[in-house]
Amino acid sequence: MSNESNEFPPLFRIDVTADTTSGASADRYDPNTVMVALLRQMVAGQAKQCKLLEDFIQQQNATQRQRQNELGQWKEQNPELARCCRTAAETLSRVQTQFLRNLTDEVLDNEECLLDGEFMLNEFVDRFGPRLAHLNGVLQVLSQLSTINTPANQT
Repeated sequence: MSNESNEFPPLFRIDVTADTTSGASADRYDPNTVMVALLRQMVAGQAKQCKLLEDFIQQQNATQRQRQNELGQWKEQNPELARCCRTAAETLSRVQTQFLRNLTDEVLDNEECLLDGEFMLNEFVDRFGPRLAHLNGVLQVLSQLSTINTPANQT
């Protein structure tokens, strides 16, 4: 008894035996040639990526230099305000430290409630989250406006 069945039309039969008569097509698809071509494509792609990254870094550096120059000019034109920003930043830094102490104390005191109840966690985030975010933003702006220009900062 043969494993082949002639009950099905050729459309549903697949021949998986090696065809030794098609030697020309084997030359076209030499694995080494295909591999070399793929590697060349990969190298070309990586070269493009490197070029794009270099361009991106140059753009970022130019933007950063322009921003530093503008900030330096502002500080030169407003030296008293820059000193006031420094004082305010130092004060807000102490306020932020105390705020973080209160926040951590709240977390440690209510650990069980925060872990068990979503309501308490939402209340905690609503209570401390916006204040912390806004305080950090204001502190960051004041710190940037108050930094002293030293040769190390001027790049």
